[in-house]
Amino acid sequence: MKIVIAGLAVLILLIPVALVVLWLHQAGERHAAIQNEQGTEATQQVAVAAAADEQYCTPELKRILRRVLQSCGLVGSGGGRGCQPADARNVATMAGDDFNALFVPMQQRGAIIQFDRDSAELDQPDTQLVDQVFADQRGASYYFVVSRSSPEGNAAHNTELSKRRAEAVLTHLRSTFNDPDLDKEVGLLWLGEEFAQLNQSFCNWRRSAQGQCSPEELNRSAFVAWIDCRL
Repeated sequence: MKIVIAGLAVLILLIPVALVVLWLHQAGERHAAIQNEQGTEATQQVAVAAAADEQYCTPELKRILRRVLQSCGLVGSGGGRGCQPADARNVATMAGDDFNALFVPMQQRGAIIQFDRDSAELDQPDTQLVDQVFADQRGASYYFVVSRSSPEGNAAHNTELSKRRAEAVLTHLRSTFNDPDLDKEVGLLWLGEEFAQLNQSFCNWRRSAQGQCSPEELNRSAFVAWIDCRL
């Protein structure tokens, strides 16, 4: 009988010890899981921080880029078909000069492709400059084509002309570069004559036309550039 009582006493004394060991083991597992989770988060944060975010990536530019990417058929769809500001849920919600100023810091990154009057045809200097800019990707994510037309003639005609100019650049890129991701990279925005006309200062940019430069000639154009902003 005494042996049975002694055995029970020992068993009772061992229960707290066993509970402590079990608790410590579970605590160790939880700590390891937390460490692994924090390590994963740190790795993800490093990956995000390593993504390019150039100085020109202002909050306003990012907002417009997001709207273009989401509303103009690039993000979450089968490819970039492009749109006008009105069709993109007011992509351009600022004054024209302010809109153009967003792209000024990209002067060394972009170029202006100038078209002949009432034309959407790319000539050899045009295609050479488009190719130069496209080949200079430097790991960037999106190639933007922002086309315009001068306020000469019918507004509806000029809107259609601006659209055809943007599409001419995309068509050339498709036929020239064997890039399977091209339709996911190229975003089109056509402005017609109603918005964001370029002024004389843009004559200092790389242009496909040489010699005399005026605002009328500048606005028969398409701005092209790789843009790498962390959206």
